[in-house]
Amino acid sequence: MTVLPRVDPMLATPGRLPSASMDSLFAYEVKQDGQRCIAYVSGDGLVLLRSRSGSDITAAYPDLSDLGRGLGSRPAVLDGEIIAPDSDGRADFQRLQSRMGLAGSPAKAARMAGRIPAHLVLFDVLFLNTEPLTRTIYSERRAILEDLNLAGPNWSTPAAIVGHGQQALEMTRSAGLEGLVAERLNSPYQPGIRSRSWIKIRHVKTTDIVVGGWLPGRGRLSSLPGALLMGQPRPGGLQYVGSVGTGWTDADRAHLAAALTHLATGTCPFIDRPTVTGARWVTPCLVAEVRYTTRTQAERLRHPSWHRLRPDLAPDDLP
Repeated sequence: MTVLPRVDPMLATPGRLPSASMDSLFAYEVKQDGQRCIAYVSGDGLVLLRSRSGSDITAAYPDLSDLGRGLGSRPAVLDGEIIAPDSDGRADFQRLQSRMGLAGSPAKAARMAGRIPAHLVLFDVLFLNTEPLTRTIYSERRAILEDLNLAGPNWSTPAAIVGHGQQALEMTRSAGLEGLVAERLNSPYQPGIRSRSWIKIRHVKTTDIVVGGWLPGRGRLSSLPGALLMGQPRPGGLQYVGSVGTGWTDADRAHLAAALTHLATGTCPFIDRPTVTGARWVTPCLVAEVRYTTRTQAERLRHPSWHRLRPDLAPDDLP
């Protein structure tokens, strides 16, 4: 019986699309919004799934257990992303959250699999039969992966195109997808490394939000905001759209702390009270601009990052 090697996932570096002169040196794939997964397929039908941190998440996804049939007797280690597609086939992280964390509850995981099927998007092969492939360049690994013809009811190997990065990026933008991952064709697989050989390019949007509260920072920052609770005006009042805690400087944090102190109130301003612990509410009159990638079905902002205060705007100015 083949002993499969444990492999930590290679990580992509956030960045921009490669220049036109470098375009043909990269392959491009749709960036999926899900849970990273290394799949260990033993060759005798057994499948072990590990998360990015190395945790065994196999029991959380019983609908992926038949992946071994697609490989037959060939043992393999595969890299991919578990997603929960919406009705249009796009990855919906909010849907996936109801599937995550159920490895310790197999019965509940089985029930949820019937309601919200998971799908494993495969994009790399790290070991096959008896051969380790991490030192093999990406273009050759990708050819090996495609030759496996792994297409099933709950897994697939989407296309990767060489070159044409700008067109691919525009396609993902118009389709409402999160972005692209660019993989250098001559790069080996670097386990556990955040590498410039893989670049993730997200579509970043901006929106104006109203600050409705904040959460204290930790340690020496306990008297300063660690995150701001964001809202946007809706017909029924201020709707909670998530929290933002990245993108600001120490000067921004100190300035915000002073402003928030003067706006303190004991009343939650949101029509849908956030389920957070230790929130400190403020009168909702500060407007700020934040960057984000996508919205969930519940209108939460994904990957929000602070951009700037908007003293030129009042909440009533927002659409």
